[in-house]
Amino acid sequence: MTNDSESHDSEPRDSESRDSEARPAVDLGDEAEEAVAVPRSRIPELLHAAVAAVGGVERPGQVRMAEAVADAVDHGEHLLVQAGTGTGKSLAYLVPALAHGDRVVVATATLALQRQLVERDLPRTVEAMHPVLRRRPLFAMLKGRSNYLCLHRANEGTPSDEGEGLFDPVDALGGPTGKLGQDVLRLRDWADETDTGDRDDLSPGVSDKAWAQLSVTSKECLGATRCPYGQECFAEKARERAKLADVVVTNHAMLAIDAIEGAPVLPEHGLLIVDEAHELVNRVTGAATAELTVGAVNRAVKRAARLANEKAVDALQAAAENYHGLMETAQPGRVEELPEYLAYAVTAIRDAARQVITSLGETRDKGLSDEDAVRKQAMASAEALHETAERLLEDSEYDVVWIERSDRYGLGTASLRVAPLSVSGLLREGLYKERSVVLTSATLKLGGDFNGVAASVGLPSEARLPDVRTAGDNPEPGPGFGEDAVPHWRGIDVGSPFKYPKQGILYVAKHLADPGRDPERPDMLDELAELIGAAGGRTLGLFSSMRGAQTAAEAMRERLDQRILLQGEDTLGELIREFASDASTCLFGTLSLWQGVDVPGSACQLVVMDRIPFPRPDDPLMSARQKDVEQRGGNGFMAVAATHAALLMAQGAGRLVRAADDRGVVAVLDPRVETKRYGGFFRSSMPEFWYTTDRNQVRRSLAAIDASAAPVRPVAKRG
Repeated sequence: MTNDSESHDSEPRDSESRDSEARPAVDLGDEAEEAVAVPRSRIPELLHAAVAAVGGVERPGQVRMAEAVADAVDHGEHLLVQAGTGTGKSLAYLVPALAHGDRVVVATATLALQRQLVERDLPRTVEAMHPVLRRRPLFAMLKGRSNYLCLHRANEGTPSDEGEGLFDPVDALGGPTGKLGQDVLRLRDWADETDTGDRDDLSPGVSDKAWAQLSVTSKECLGATRCPYGQECFAEKARERAKLADVVVTNHAMLAIDAIEGAPVLPEHGLLIVDEAHELVNRVTGAATAELTVGAVNRAVKRAARLANEKAVDALQAAAENYHGLMETAQPGRVEELPEYLAYAVTAIRDAARQVITSLGETRDKGLSDEDAVRKQAMASAEALHETAERLLEDSEYDVVWIERSDRYGLGTASLRVAPLSVSGLLREGLYKERSVVLTSATLKLGGDFNGVAASVGLPSEARLPDVRTAGDNPEPGPGFGEDAVPHWRGIDVGSPFKYPKQGILYVAKHLADPGRDPERPDMLDELAELIGAAGGRTLGLFSSMRGAQTAAEAMRERLDQRILLQGEDTLGELIREFASDASTCLFGTLSLWQGVDVPGSACQLVVMDRIPFPRPDDPLMSARQKDVEQRGGNGFMAVAATHAALLMAQGAGRLVRAADDRGVVAVLDPRVETKRYGGFFRSSMPEFWYTTDRNQVRRSLAAIDASAAPVRPVAKRG
């Protein structure tokens, strides 16, 4: 399976390679100490010590979750845990995991949580448990190779896309006075100072383009034995430390590579914990999606030009030109079967890429300095093309193919994309056969039930066990693992320490007209202005589209005195800091704000959703998944579109109450949440706020909350 994110040229920084690296987090002096399991009866005692060590307060839900995790591991079962904000779920799984004694892998969706685990929770938990464990377990962060600075590139140069050897990227990027050139020079200086080479330890950071000059993917790497810097390599040192770790913290993308592709990027482990599990399906889908772009084909031609034989390069050049011509006029949308002309073009790319690969393995250019690095880059590009083209031509019933047009590739040129129709089968085959898996998030029950999310991650409803184990319920160690094992699972909701009915109001603007496709809804904008005015600002606006957010921001800036921040006008981190520091400021945005904002206190007392965030009707992948459910006799709308929207709304509503003293209103400016039959599904997916459709009541409540609000709590700037 191919992921075009291996290319440095245009892809985001969080792409992962098939090699695994780790960040050291503790002294390795205790590495020889043998792990011994601790009796389950001591879990509450250990949890109490760990909570005290991080300066927290023990919660009943936290204790219940810790005991459930220990029980699942002991019985060889899998567990879904919904743990509301404030539960302290990281300690609730770390304590029983460390007590069990086996190696554990923790996979998260975000860098913020990974940092929290390795910089705060794990060091203090390990220290707190040391008197009982009589050892200090080791832990490390596991990342893809491209997250580490490459010493070979830093010292020797970067392979040219023209296939003419290594070059100095400073000269190519505008010289030492240009911004990119300055960033590359700073990276070179940093290479002599850093102990880790980890991009996330660099502050301030650099652009993706600058980082790409001094990093490599796993396919581009020369290998430790062939590289003159192999002994000093940051990635190789990190991998060695990872082999010694008892707890490995990684991300969903690396987990996907390990589970779906069968690539051994994770060490053997007895327990897998998937935190932020509501994101798992999307992240796995992303990792399993491949793309055939005009830019990627052209880069492969340039990189192979000097090293491969002329016939092979000419064939790939011709295939590239033909494909480019077709993509210039291609219309976006799903492709259920490649038309003959497009299949011919993709076949030509596949066959030419294979010729280039063969040629690169046979020829050598003695006049080319540092040929190995240049050859590796050329080979990686050709192999990626071949794998993606091959997959597109397979016409698998388990894949969805579509044409996507994006300005990222220059002048709106289109590209072919392919993604799995469903990842549930892939996850069932790859995740659950060799160890217990715990999946946790604040939002796993949709419509009040676990079955929908469980099915999406590969756990069938027929394999569900009672939520609470009884004396006669499976007294022996459970169903076990292996090829034929049934992935038995339980689902528990440990609640939240927050008193949602007293801390928040869920308001649905029933009187508004149903939203159409046009984001310019005059009645909605009037309602939004009145709500913001009553709240005195303090508003996080969550919109289903960027166009909708922009329209609302323009309208509110004309009508209101409050400052309106808009996603995209600055970095997300800076926008959140500004929003949190001024009570009268509002922040509007789209998808990343629905799930990525944590602003406790009075700066956020009104969360507004403009409409139910259903997927676009023309979304090729979501529409294909919906159609597939319907063809199998199910309700495609509820299983796909409504589930997608409910998860976002649950996450969005969760932005309101982040601490015990937070108060406010979640306002949904879409009457369908009240008037349609499916409205109850959305309401029951959100926290149990006090519910109303009374517009006058909600304005009075907002004004009262504003009048009694405490001072805001500014968000500190990292680094």
